[in-house]
Amino acid sequence: MSEARGEEQAGIWKSGRGKGRRTPKGRQFDPQALKVVRALLGDRPRRRDLLIEFLHLVQDEYGHLSAAHIRALAEEMGLPEAEVYEVASFYAHFDPLREGEAPPPALTIRVCGSLSCEMAGAAALKRALEDGLDPAEVRILEAPCMGRCDTAPTVEIGHNHVDHATPWKVVASIEAREFAPRIPDRQTFLEYRAQGGYRTLARLRVGGDWEQVQAEIARAGLRGLGGAGFPSGKKWGFVRANPGPRYLAVNGDEGEPGTFKDRHHLEREPHMFLEGMLIAAWAVEAERCYIYMRDEYPAVRHILRQEIAALEAAGLIAPGYVELRRGAGAYICGEESAMLESIEGRRGIPRHRPPFVAQVGLWGQPTLVHNVETLYWVARIARFGADAMRDLDREERIGLRNYSVSGRVKVPGVYLLPADSTIEGIIRAAGGMAEGHVFKAFQPGGPSSGILPATLTDLPLDFGTLERHGSFIGSAAVVVLSDQDDIRGAALNMLRFFASESCGQCTPCRVGCEKAVKLMEAEHWDRDLLEDLSQVMVDASICGLGQAAPNAIRLTMKHFPGEV
Repeated sequence: MSEARGEEQAGIWKSGRGKGRRTPKGRQFDPQALKVVRALLGDRPRRRDLLIEFLHLVQDEYGHLSAAHIRALAEEMGLPEAEVYEVASFYAHFDPLREGEAPPPALTIRVCGSLSCEMAGAAALKRALEDGLDPAEVRILEAPCMGRCDTAPTVEIGHNHVDHATPWKVVASIEAREFAPRIPDRQTFLEYRAQGGYRTLARLRVGGDWEQVQAEIARAGLRGLGGAGFPSGKKWGFVRANPGPRYLAVNGDEGEPGTFKDRHHLEREPHMFLEGMLIAAWAVEAERCYIYMRDEYPAVRHILRQEIAALEAAGLIAPGYVELRRGAGAYICGEESAMLESIEGRRGIPRHRPPFVAQVGLWGQPTLVHNVETLYWVARIARFGADAMRDLDREERIGLRNYSVSGRVKVPGVYLLPADSTIEGIIRAAGGMAEGHVFKAFQPGGPSSGILPATLTDLPLDFGTLERHGSFIGSAAVVVLSDQDDIRGAALNMLRFFASESCGQCTPCRVGCEKAVKLMEAEHWDRDLLEDLSQVMVDASICGLGQAAPNAIRLTMKHFPGEV
């Protein structure tokens, strides 16, 4: 071969007869974009399960995900570009761009559109911001619940939340360039340890009996407080019955509108939760713990990063034993199997069951999944005994509950009350009805629980008491409505939320929520058709989103027929 011929062949990717190619088929990576991606990733391992974390690094740096950066990230991780794009496009907090597509404005403002914020004037606030700000510089989006219903309406500017937001407050924050989260004061590691924290964990690690701790948790009556209400202690035995390695995953994706109790605890007492998590991890001999925290809680993530580092520095955990994972704006990831998919760096699509996650969870291994508040109580019970949660015990209802209370009450907030509290008692704890409002209806456990009338004032809001009324306690997210609120509009707000947040995997949920919204937007509801649609969704949806979404429709038609 001549020298000229050799130069001509240099870089040819495909050899043999026919026309050669200097590159593989498909979009080629940009060397400069690859350099940028490598700099952002630094020395982090290029593991498949870290894809969402890496997408956040690019999104945070540039405010969007360009086609060049997506291609470069795929190259760096050895993944198909389509796989990276499908993950990026699944989550609401990523902005993947197509080739040649203009990026969004540098600043994004999210206005919470959940029921509590809508009742507090979020729609008018959003219109005022759209009228008063330059769309070339600021992008304004309606967003689902941010877990700040006690300070409605809420706006997020960058990663900074503006509570009790007004147009003037928002403009002032923009002018001051207040885009970072405000970090609240909390109990530190040293303060918690000085009060006896982590002594229980140390004692158990030396010679504790996990079955004894499990029995104490059962005696306390602790159940899963993320919504499902499964007896907490029983989970440990199910997970331990399967050969390891085993994992623990914490569901911190507190996305049910109206819920903010987990944030309340984590911003104040993060170590009570962390000790509970480590006790549960000890009980099932977990190889590693994963905390999945929603992206709407940047201050909580900051706190947890610092306090986990303190645990490592104190030698209570090995470096890397606890991994903090960041959600990306997907309500469906509150479903435990969808959360595990997201931790693995994939789209948050619920898995078919069986097998259950206690058998086949993270990477096909047995996985214990607990909610943040559940682990908070695990620590308290292990430390102080079952009586820490047994201040009340009658009619088969045991202990205490944290109720997130918002809407038309004087003092919205988180209230620790007896588990058999009625809506009347909860409103009283929250200072009574807001001035000028008369109690009309309430949402007992997030939009999944629907809307109940004020006539059910003597009904205990606890597990097993609401089901006969077509509802359930769920996450105990109580939203109080008054005579000045439109029940039909509240139900429509709930279904629009479900339509927006459906993962799209199953037709009954994906299409059912969309069709329900259209039917509910009509001047008069076609009740027979809505009931038929509701039954199909309940019977055929894969997970709880599609199965519970019709509660808002059915209960509105049952208790407020004159409004539809």
